[in-house]
Amino acid sequence: MALIEARELVKTYVMGDQTVHALRGVSLDIAEGEFVAIMGASGSGKSTLMNILGCLDLPSTGEYRLAGESVEQLKPDDLASIRNRRIGFVFQQFNLLPRTSALENVELPMVYAGIATEARREKAKAALQRVGLGERMGHTPAELSGGQQQRVAIARALVNSPQLILADEPTGALDSQTSEEIMQLLTELNSQGMTVVLVTHEHDVAAWARRRIVFRDGRMVEDVVQFR
Repeated sequence: MALIEARELVKTYVMGDQTVHALRGVSLDIAEGEFVAIMGASGSGKSTLMNILGCLDLPSTGEYRLAGESVEQLKPDDLASIRNRRIGFVFQQFNLLPRTSALENVELPMVYAGIATEARREKAKAALQRVGLGERMGHTPAELSGGQQQRVAIARALVNSPQLILADEPTGALDSQTSEEIMQLLTELNSQGMTVVLVTHEHDVAAWARRRIVFRDGRMVEDVVQFR
């Protein structure tokens, strides 16, 4: 079953007297349980597509369905609800609250979801144990390495049991060894059934995925299955 269904997505931005064509009629399906890497140079449209897939932005024209739900006409509050329920985000810079423990950082999406304190504490502990940080729950980001901070971010992305993980340059701020550890973790999550879509400009990171999609000038120019 297709988790992501996109049809003829167009995104244009008007900047002064110029019109920027970020996406030019992109169509693609991503099935449940896939691991997809989206590549392309700066300005190719890959980040614009990621924002639309993550319900952070809407297409100018075209159709987008996530888990069978049409989202392109939804209001901001409805989009926020979908992001909270269905999508876990992992960013290059981790986006953790600096004075807050790892456990409290992971709890944050559940606060927005209205989950009771005791229940969210238990779920946050389980998520941190899942990413190998069961012994670092009380530490703040400053007391954690870059790789550990990204693991906290991944635990936060997982804690509401989303159907989709969207990772935007998840290894961009990490050294090569730590990058490999994070990609191994994402691969393990994918092997457990999680759908993972990542944006990267690094070929060695994209090689972890089972499918590679390349963008150029707002269009998909390559879509290939990879074997590891």
